[in-house]
Amino acid sequence: MQKRGYFITSEGPEGAGKTTVMNLLGDQLKQEGYDVVMTREPGGIMISEKIRNIILDNEHTMMESRTEALLYAAARRQHLVEIVQPAIEAGKIVICDRFIDSSLAYQGFARGIGVEEILAINKFAIGNIMPNKTILFDIDPSVGLARINAHENREKNRLDVESLTFHEKVREGYLSLVDQYPERIEVIDASRSIDAVLEDVYKVIKGELEIIR
Repeated sequence: MQKRGYFITSEGPEGAGKTTVMNLLGDQLKQEGYDVVMTREPGGIMISEKIRNIILDNEHTMMESRTEALLYAAARRQHLVEIVQPAIEAGKIVICDRFIDSSLAYQGFARGIGVEEILAINKFAIGNIMPNKTILFDIDPSVGLARINAHENREKNRLDVESLTFHEKVREGYLSLVDQYPERIEVIDASRSIDAVLEDVYKVIKGELEIIR
């Protein structure tokens, strides 16, 4: 019998620490014998990484919001067919840093395009493939941005320099998605230490993986 793949995504405002924690989670699961694929959006493959560079370039502040949304969807489609879908079909665990919820929160809610409009664009891009579980790293935007500014070596992209009001809208958008998808999205308090956050995330994901074994 073909074992079932499992699709996990991480979401959250800038500076929430999701990338660090999910990389640690992936390493831990690999040590336990799980077949794990770690990837990210936008990016993960050549075409999507090139689109990422266009989207996040600090010189592209003139980029129109719908252009931004369409570029994200294009990168997502290519990444899905090259990385995510084949890995899931092979029975692997896919851990992806950001997915469709980012577009819904950032472009749909914070940019004001409309969540339903962004959902329609992305349904065209991803079809019926949705995450089995999404970890939302929730943090006050002012704390997250302070974390970014405190780390000189961290990449500061076009979204990092948006106003605090924009980032507050992003958080509001994410929390509204929790109401819409309560069974899929698990909220984790990301204001705590990495170890504390990792412990909670590990418990959630291990519980999910035990169910499908």
